[in-house]
Amino acid sequence: MPLALFDLDNTLLAGDSDYLWGQFLVDEGIVDAREYEEKNRQFFEDYEQGRLDIDRYLRFALAPLTRFPPEQLEQWRTRFIDERIRPIVAPGTEALLQHHREAGDELLIISATNAFVTRPIADLLGVRWLIATEPERIGGRFSGNYTGIPTFREGKVRALQNWLQQQKQTLEGSHFYSDSHNDLPLLEAVTHPVAVDPDPILRQRAEAAGWPVISLR
Repeated sequence: MPLALFDLDNTLLAGDSDYLWGQFLVDEGIVDAREYEEKNRQFFEDYEQGRLDIDRYLRFALAPLTRFPPEQLEQWRTRFIDERIRPIVAPGTEALLQHHREAGDELLIISATNAFVTRPIADLLGVRWLIATEPERIGGRFSGNYTGIPTFREGKVRALQNWLQQQKQTLEGSHFYSDSHNDLPLLEAVTHPVAVDPDPILRQRAEAAGWPVISLR
């Protein structure tokens, strides 16, 4: 069964769930507004410029999860999904997902944003499989660390290769949809790379390579 792989932020969503989660924490007074917002914005700029230190960023992003019991975090997350994520599902997302379902493809979201944020978004979109950085839990609470491979740039490829081995799958006939030049390693690994509302670097690469360029917005 061919795979249809999807980046999440600024691809299926018309926005960045990781950045918006940080903004939600600021707006709710859960984290110190000035310090957190400044760092969150700087990391987002680093990502867009292709210079993000993923280990440093993840430790920043996961730190707030250590301060509260999981039940409280899940309550906040439910509100976050309803208030911040549902409104930014890209208009063309459902039709694209349905196209691949009807084609008999296996759908999978692969995201650099951690699984605490992205798992309910995958559920919202009706996508069973998710590969995302997994926050570590110790004794039922988040530790502030992560387990496994950070799913960013080449890390997405390595994490996907592990998943393919476990599922006895291959990339033959696969599609991958992404907006970001940070995903070039995976775009170059699949059979059918597709640039979605791409950033300037990815647009240039896609046009040079003859890849489809589409918009879901």
